[in-house]
Amino acid sequence: MRRHDTKRPRAERSLLSVYWAVSGYGLRASRAFGWLLGSMAATVLVMMLWGVPKDAVKAESSGRLIGQSTSMTNDTTTPVNPDGPLGQRLTSQRFEKSMRVVINSVVFRSSSQELTTVGTYAEMLSRLVEPAMLGLAALAARGRVKR
Repeated sequence: MRRHDTKRPRAERSLLSVYWAVSGYGLRASRAFGWLLGSMAATVLVMMLWGVPKDAVKAESSGRLIGQSTSMTNDTTTPVNPDGPLGQRLTSQRFEKSMRVVINSVVFRSSSQELTTVGTYAEMLSRLVEPAMLGLAALAARGRVKR
């Protein structure tokens, strides 16, 4: 009843409302897993449409040999935003790259994939939201098993 109490601060009531909606106060594991899968699917879609670059980022090396000394320069190309109709961006190759980025951001927290600006921000947001959803789902499943 705290989320309906008007004497409580609005921030506390909002946080409790989100907690109720996402995992049913830690009692509904299916609801938490549903929100986790839904947020992962939304992130994959964003990555496929705008996050994964048009072409693979290539590393280029160049060097100079002068007598006994050498100098090497390594450059990488900048990720290029995808262009064209949205339907053409929904390919199996882009889906695979997007799934790898999303699963890494939820579970393993490391992604070596070069992303566009939109992809970088989407990955940062998913690194905040999706592990929290995974934790709520784990707590709800634990509470269900313990009963």
